[in-house]
Order: sequence, then C-alpha cells, then structure tokens
Amino acid sequence: MIDTKPLKRQRGGIHPKARMLAALCGLLALVGLTYTDHFHNAFHFDDSHAVVENPYIRDLHNIPRFFTDGATSSALPANRVYRPVVMTSLAVDYWLGRGLQPLWFHISTFFWFLVQLGLMFLLFRSILDRSRPAGAGGGSFANAWVALFAVALYGVHPVMAETVNYIIQRSDLYAALAVIAGLVMYIELPGLRRFGLYLLPVVAGILSKATAAVFPALLFAWIWLFDDSGVKRALRRTMPALLVTGAVSWFTIRMTPPTYVTGAFSAYAYRITQPAVLLGYFLKFFVPLGLSADTDRVAKSSFLQEDIVYGFVFILAATGIALWCTKRRELRPIGFGLAWFLITSLPTSVIALAEVENDHRMYLPFVGLTLSVCWAAALLIERRGIAAKVFLPVCALVLIAFALGTWERNQVWRTDESLWRDVTIKSPNNGRGLMNYGLTLMEKGRYPEALAYFDRALAHNPNYYILEINLAIANGAMGKSNDAERHFQRAIQLAPADASAQYFYARWLAGAQRAAEAIEHLKIAIRENPDYVYARYLLMQLDAAAGDASGLRQEAQETLARFPEDATAKSWLARAAQIHTPPPSASSSPGSTTLSADQYLNLSLSLYKAGKYVDCIAAARQALKIRPNYAEAWNNIGAAYNAMSRWDQGIAAEQHAIRLKPGFQLAKNNLAWAEIQKQRSLGVAGK
Repeated sequence: MIDTKPLKRQRGGIHPKARMLAALCGLLALVGLTYTDHFHNAFHFDDSHAVVENPYIRDLHNIPRFFTDGATSSALPANRVYRPVVMTSLAVDYWLGRGLQPLWFHISTFFWFLVQLGLMFLLFRSILDRSRPAGAGGGSFANAWVALFAVALYGVHPVMAETVNYIIQRSDLYAALAVIAGLVMYIELPGLRRFGLYLLPVVAGILSKATAAVFPALLFAWIWLFDDSGVKRALRRTMPALLVTGAVSWFTIRMTPPTYVTGAFSAYAYRITQPAVLLGYFLKFFVPLGLSADTDRVAKSSFLQEDIVYGFVFILAATGIALWCTKRRELRPIGFGLAWFLITSLPTSVIALAEVENDHRMYLPFVGLTLSVCWAAALLIERRGIAAKVFLPVCALVLIAFALGTWERNQVWRTDESLWRDVTIKSPNNGRGLMNYGLTLMEKGRYPEALAYFDRALAHNPNYYILEINLAIANGAMGKSNDAERHFQRAIQLAPADASAQYFYARWLAGAQRAAEAIEHLKIAIRENPDYVYARYLLMQLDAAAGDASGLRQEAQETLARFPEDATAKSWLARAAQIHTPPPSASSSPGSTTLSADQYLNLSLSLYKAGKYVDCIAAARQALKIRPNYAEAWNNIGAAYNAMSRWDQGIAAEQHAIRLKPGFQLAKNNLAWAEIQKQRSLGVAGK
C-alpha cells in the first residue's frame, strides 16, 4: 500500500508529495501534447463495419440490446463478437457527436487512456514499495520517480499509438484499464476484498474484450510475490477471481453469435509462429520501428525454421529469468513484469486469429514489460553509481524520441491514404494493404493506378472476394462493363451469402438501367444480412424511381421496424406518401415560362418520381430563376444528382439548400445519404 505518512519538506520548501503531484500532472500534459495531432484522425479498417456501417450504435435505445444480442457489434456477421461495453461507448460517442464525428470518439478513448496511466502509476508504485520499502536504498519517493518515468515511457511509446488511434480497438484499452483497476482496488482497498468489489472493473473488461480474463493469473502472481503468501495460499485467495472471470468468460462465449469466424487458415501454424511474434513484440519495445497497421507476417509450418527456433528460445529465456527474479525480493518487479508480458500475450497466442500478428496486441503486455525494463534500469543505475547528470538527460532524450515517434504515427493514422500507403511500404506482401491503398487512389479518380495496386494485391490474395468487388468497381468506372460484371460475378461466386457483394453488383446493375436484376440482388443481400442497411436504402431508391409506392412504403416500414430512428428510412417513408400526388398539367414542361416557382417545384418532384432526373434538375432550375433562394428547389436538384450517383454535385446542392434554410431536415437527410454513399462508392475496405 502507498505510504501516506507525512514527510519533511525538502530544499526550497516544496513538499515531496506536491512535487510528485506536479510531476504526475506534467506527465499527463506530456502525453496530451504528444497526442494533440490525433483527435481528428479518420475511422479506419475494422471501424468501417463496427462503427461507420453499424446502424445499432446510432440509437441510444439499443444500449440494453448490446448486452443481450452480440449481432449488434458489427454489420458483418463474420466479425460479430460479444463486446457490449465497447458498443455502449460507441453509441454514446455517436450521440455526443450527433453522428460519425471522429473527434468525439477520439476524446472518449483518450480520456480513458489518461485514467489508465494514472492507475498504472498507483500500481507500479505499490509494487516497487513492496519490493524496496522506504529507507531501503532510496525510499518510497525514489520508487515513485521510477514509477512515474515508467508510466511516462508507456504513455508516449509509439506502440500505444496503434491502439489509441484505432477506435474499435479501444477494446484493448478497456481490457488493460480493467485489469489494472482490479489490481489497484485489491491492493489499495483490502477492507473491500471480501465483498469482491475489485472484480467489478474486471467483469466490465471481459465484456469489452476477452483478454481481461487473464486477471486471476496476474492476481495470483502479485499475491505470491508481494503479499508474503505461499503458492497454496495465493491459489486460495485467487479462487474468487478465477470463478467470476471463468463464469463471465463462459457467458461471453455463449453470447458470441455463431457467425463469428476467427479466420486462421491453420491453427497449428498460427500457434507455433507465436513465440517468434512475441520476440518481435519484445524487440519493438526497445526499437519501435516498422510499425504497421496491417503486417504481412505469415504463419510458419515447421518448428525447424530459424525465426521459430529463436522464438521458442526467447520464451524459455524470459520464463527462466522471471522465475530467477522471484528469488530476491528486490528483483521481483522484473519477474512480475516479464510474467505479465507472457501471461497477457497468451489469449492472442493460443486463439488462432486471422492475422498472425497485430501491433495493437502489444498494448496490454507492454504494461508489464515497461515495469520490468524500467525497474531493471533503475537498479543498474543505482548499483553502478551513475550520476543524475548522466542518466537524467538520457531519460529525457528517450521520452522525447518516443514522443516524436508517436507524433509521427499519429500523422500516419490521419487518413486512409496515409495509413495504407504506410502499410504498402512496411508490409509490401500484404494483399489487403495493397488493395486498401488502391481504394484511396480510386477515390481521387486515379483508376489506372488503383487497378495496378489491385492487380498486385491479386497476386497475394487470388480468392479475396472484396478485392473482386473493388476490381469490378474500378473497371466499371473506366467503362469496361464486361470486365466489371465478370469481377462482380466472381465476388458473388466466392462469397454468395455476403451482402456487400450482392449490394455493389446491384448498384452497378441499377446504373446500367437493369433495375429489375438489381432489385433481385438487393433482396438477396437483405435476406442474407438484414442489418446491411445500404441494400435497404438502394432498394427504396429504386422503388421510388419506379413509382412503386407500395414497395417503397413496405421496405421503409421494415427498415424502421428494425432501426426505429433511421433518418433515411423515415425520409423515404415520407416520400412514399407523395408518390400518388397528381402531376402538373401535361402541357407543362421544364422549358415553359408560364409556371410559378411552386409549380416548377412540383413538376420537378413528379419528374423525379418518374425517374427523369435530368428533367427534374431542369425544372428545379427554372424554379430558381423565379425564386433564386428557393431551398426546396436546391433539395430536389440534390436528390436527382444523388439518384444518378453523382454524389459531389448532390452534396453541393444539399449543402446550398441547408445554407438557405438551416432547419431543412429533408435536405439534411439527403445530404447525409449522399455523403455515406460517396464513401461507399469508393469501394469496399478490406476486413
């Protein structure tokens, strides 16, 4: 427990505790300064299906459902996993930002990051004080300074940027925060242990990510090493945590939808590769170079390969050092930190996942590794008698170097283009990374360059249906209809039950004036994945264009039954009621000058319903000649451009309508629809 006895004032009249508090505030300020450039970074990678395309986070009324239905965690069935605490936080951020505003999501993640750092300081100092009590070679506040430096090092370490910048991976942060909070409560509030309150944050952590279930093993290690307990007593005192975490983990497994796929090609190859992966993680603590959002490491199939051998030697050496350090109390923080690194790496090493390694997986293991390394360095400095004028500048240089590295990683995470270009450089054999960078080129209309990257990706992932979809979109944009259709059909062949493959093919068919075929594929998409709202939106658009009020009304009502607050469905339902509005006189035409502005507006609406979008725009512009500030006419122009998938012009028209009439909800709905569809039109990001 932290020593709270009053201490004498030191030179200059500043109380040591005041100095420590000021230093802790300075640490948080340093971390805040390091991350000032990340708050407007975009959504990336798995954020697409878990945040951007997930309709459930758009309504706070779904919060109870997050705890009863794991299918609410993603728009993709294969990625649905039970993490209700994370989904609740995303829904709150969406509500605070009134939409998909990355700023609010980053503020939320960063707040809990700072809370974690504060708790890490308490944990580290408690461990160090139990290993070297006050008066034994430096004292309590010397330990506090070591703990403070360790937390600062962790806070500005470039590896942490891989989690802090990655919104959906706040699950790693929540798991780490929960484990640390549970240990701090157990250590600092012994009177509450019998009530089990220290397990509350741990339960929340497991409901964020299953890796928090390692808590009992860490608690056992702490009791055994620092609470003067033997192995049997430590096991007995750990039993409540083991029972609770076991029960909650079993519950999360039962609540995970059966559609969830871990994705590993070979569990055996994945697992024998993990020691080499952990060796790579360990080295990145000291030299955090080559960080990549999507690495190209592949699983190895034989124990005899060189890096596999090195990996197993590393595991044996780390385990041996950890056990050796338990023999001397002063060295136990080193052993505990190494044990933490190995124990918290177990879940992602044993459960065979789609990616052999991911840099954000270092987030929780590095808590223990930071403690181990910093305490070892502190003992070395003390034993060698290295002067403060030597090691303090070195410490400052390390923090500055790591902070600059984190700043640079924040810049890499700024946009999809910067992130995926970095991946193509760091992981040139990653087909998904090559494809996703190609998408950013396609966004700029650089289709030949995009196709070149898609072709490079195809060499690494020849049966990747998402890549086939993007090849089809690029070929379609270049007017290569036969190639486009061939790639769409290949995508559906590879993933016949995937809603996105059906949706993008349907969208292309609609643009080719093959609406009937498009509708059939949209119905398949909705049947396979009822939560894929983009298929619903396009089906409603096609129903409206065909003048099918009944079909439009039915689809809008079905969408609202599933997502009651869906603004797009509400807008289409309102339009369904207007489809039977009698059109103006047959003698009226877009070129006539005998109509009023309102009559031209009604004419443009009728032309829109008839699918005559060019004439709709012409009629609305005639209304604007009579009434230049007619917001409703600009809205019709925007809706017509949207119907033709000319998103930039549609967005500009709707923005102008809103400037003229700030409370124009229909224009706001159309604008939101156009912005979403513009992003979707750029292709499908790799999952």
